[in-house]
Amino acid sequence: MHFAFIPYGMKDAVEKLLRDMSAQKHLLKTRDKNNLIDDIWLESQIRILPFGVYEYVFPKEDLNMVLSTIGDENFYYIGKTRKKILRKILGYKPIPKFKKGSHYLWQKENVAIIPLGIKEDREIFDEKIQAWHEGL
Repeated sequence: MHFAFIPYGMKDAVEKLLRDMSAQKHLLKTRDKNNLIDDIWLESQIRILPFGVYEYVFPKEDLNMVLSTIGDENFYYIGKTRKKILRKILGYKPIPKFKKGSHYLWQKENVAIIPLGIKEDREIFDEKIQAWHEGL
Protein backbone atom coordinates (compact mmCIF):
# COMPACT_ATOMS: atom_id res chain seq x y z
CA MET A 1 0.00 0.00 0.00
CA HIS A 2 1.24 3.47 -0.83
CA PHE A 3 0.02 6.65 0.89
CA ALA A 4 0.90 9.90 -0.90
CA PHE A 5 1.03 13.13 1.07
CA ILE A 6 2.69 16.53 1.25
CA PRO A 7 4.06 17.49 4.69
CA TYR A 8 3.82 21.17 5.51
CA GLY A 9 5.49 22.91 8.45
CA MET A 10 8.79 23.70 10.11
CA LYS A 11 11.67 21.83 8.46
CA ASP A 12 12.90 20.19 11.70
CA ALA A 13 9.39 19.04 12.62
CA VAL A 14 8.78 17.61 9.14
CA GLU A 15 12.11 15.76 9.27
CA LYS A 16 11.20 14.27 12.68
CA LEU A 17 7.88 13.03 11.32
CA LEU A 18 9.53 11.48 8.26
CA ARG A 19 12.19 9.86 10.47
CA ASP A 20 9.54 8.35 12.75
CA MET A 21 7.55 7.09 9.77
CA SER A 22 10.56 5.45 8.11
CA ALA A 23 11.62 3.80 11.40
CA GLN A 24 8.22 2.10 11.81
CA LYS A 25 8.19 -1.71 11.53
CA HIS A 26 5.24 -3.57 10.00
CA LEU A 27 4.13 -7.20 9.73
CA LEU A 28 3.77 -8.47 6.16
CA LYS A 29 1.40 -11.42 5.98
CA THR A 30 2.33 -14.31 3.68
CA ARG A 31 0.03 -17.10 2.55
CA ASP A 32 0.08 -20.40 0.70
CA LYS A 33 -3.18 -21.06 -1.18
CA ASN A 34 -5.29 -18.85 1.16
CA ASN A 35 -3.69 -20.23 4.34
CA LEU A 36 -1.64 -17.91 6.50
CA ILE A 37 1.94 -19.18 6.70
CA ASP A 38 3.94 -16.58 8.53
CA ASP A 39 4.39 -12.91 9.26
CA ILE A 40 7.56 -11.16 8.14
CA TRP A 41 8.79 -8.02 9.88
CA LEU A 42 9.79 -5.28 7.48
CA GLU A 43 10.65 -1.61 7.58
CA SER A 44 8.39 0.92 5.98
CA GLN A 45 9.77 3.18 3.26
CA ILE A 46 9.50 6.86 2.46
CA ARG A 47 9.86 7.80 -1.19
CA ILE A 48 10.25 11.30 -2.57
CA LEU A 49 8.13 12.12 -5.63
CA PRO A 50 7.89 15.27 -7.79
CA PHE A 51 6.09 18.43 -6.56
CA GLY A 52 7.18 17.93 -2.92
CA VAL A 53 5.09 14.77 -2.57
CA TYR A 54 6.19 11.96 -0.26
CA GLU A 55 5.00 8.37 -0.46
CA TYR A 56 4.78 6.10 2.57
CA VAL A 57 4.97 2.38 1.70
CA PHE A 58 3.56 -0.20 4.13
CA PRO A 59 1.43 -3.43 4.16
CA LYS A 60 -2.27 -2.99 3.38
CA GLU A 61 -3.34 -4.46 6.73
CA ASP A 62 -2.04 -1.32 8.46
CA LEU A 63 -3.90 1.21 6.28
CA ASN A 64 -6.48 2.12 8.94
CA MET A 65 -3.79 2.56 11.57
CA VAL A 66 -1.64 4.79 9.33
CA LEU A 67 -4.61 6.99 8.38
CA SER A 68 -5.80 7.30 11.97
CA THR A 69 -2.26 8.28 13.02
CA ILE A 70 -2.11 11.07 10.46
CA GLY A 71 -5.64 11.99 11.55
CA ASP A 72 -8.15 14.56 10.35
CA GLU A 73 -6.93 17.30 12.68
CA ASN A 74 -3.59 17.67 10.88
CA PHE A 75 -5.00 17.84 7.35
CA TYR A 76 -4.16 20.99 5.41
CA TYR A 77 -6.70 22.15 2.83
CA ILE A 78 -5.42 23.01 -0.69
CA GLY A 79 -8.71 22.76 -2.58
CA LYS A 80 -10.49 19.91 -4.32
CA THR A 81 -9.34 20.84 -7.83
CA ARG A 82 -5.65 21.05 -6.97
CA LYS A 83 -5.82 17.78 -5.07
CA LYS A 84 -7.61 16.05 -7.96
CA ILE A 85 -5.02 17.29 -10.45
CA LEU A 86 -2.08 16.11 -8.32
CA ARG A 87 -3.79 12.77 -7.67
CA LYS A 88 -4.42 12.26 -11.40
CA ILE A 89 -0.87 13.23 -12.43
CA LEU A 90 0.66 10.83 -9.89
CA GLY A 91 -1.90 8.03 -10.41
CA TYR A 92 -3.46 7.72 -6.94
CA LYS A 93 -6.97 6.82 -5.76
CA PRO A 94 -8.89 8.92 -3.21
CA ILE A 95 -8.34 8.12 0.46
CA PRO A 96 -11.03 5.73 1.73
CA LYS A 97 -13.09 6.28 4.87
CA PHE A 98 -11.29 5.04 7.97
CA LYS A 99 -12.10 4.44 11.61
CA LYS A 100 -10.16 6.35 14.22
CA GLY A 101 -8.57 4.01 16.70
CA SER A 102 -5.12 2.89 17.68
CA HIS A 103 -2.25 4.79 16.16
CA TYR A 104 1.54 4.95 15.89
CA LEU A 105 3.65 7.25 18.07
CA TRP A 106 4.90 9.65 15.42
CA GLN A 107 5.91 13.20 16.34
CA LYS A 108 3.42 15.35 14.42
CA GLU A 109 3.70 18.64 16.29
CA ASN A 110 3.99 21.71 14.01
CA VAL A 111 3.35 19.60 10.89
CA ALA A 112 0.27 19.72 8.68
CA ILE A 113 -0.41 16.98 6.16
CA ILE A 114 -1.89 17.38 2.69
CA PRO A 115 -3.20 13.86 1.95
CA LEU A 116 -3.36 13.07 -1.75
CA GLY A 117 -4.35 9.43 -2.10
CA ILE A 118 -3.44 5.77 -1.97
CA LYS A 119 -2.18 3.13 -4.37
CA GLU A 120 -2.68 -0.60 -3.87
CA ASP A 121 -0.07 -3.26 -4.66
CA ARG A 122 -0.70 -6.55 -6.39
CA GLU A 123 -0.04 -9.97 -4.89
CA ILE A 124 3.21 -11.68 -5.94
CA PHE A 125 4.65 -15.16 -5.43
CA ASP A 126 8.03 -15.20 -3.70
CA GLU A 127 10.14 -18.15 -4.84
CA LYS A 128 12.54 -17.78 -1.91
CA ILE A 129 9.92 -18.40 0.78
CA GLN A 130 7.43 -20.23 -1.48
CA ALA A 131 4.50 -18.00 -0.52
CA TRP A 132 2.20 -15.24 -1.79
CA HIS A 133 2.37 -11.75 -0.33
CA GLU A 134 1.73 -8.12 -1.17
CA GLY A 135 4.32 -6.86 -3.65
CA LEU A 136 5.62 -3.75 -1.93
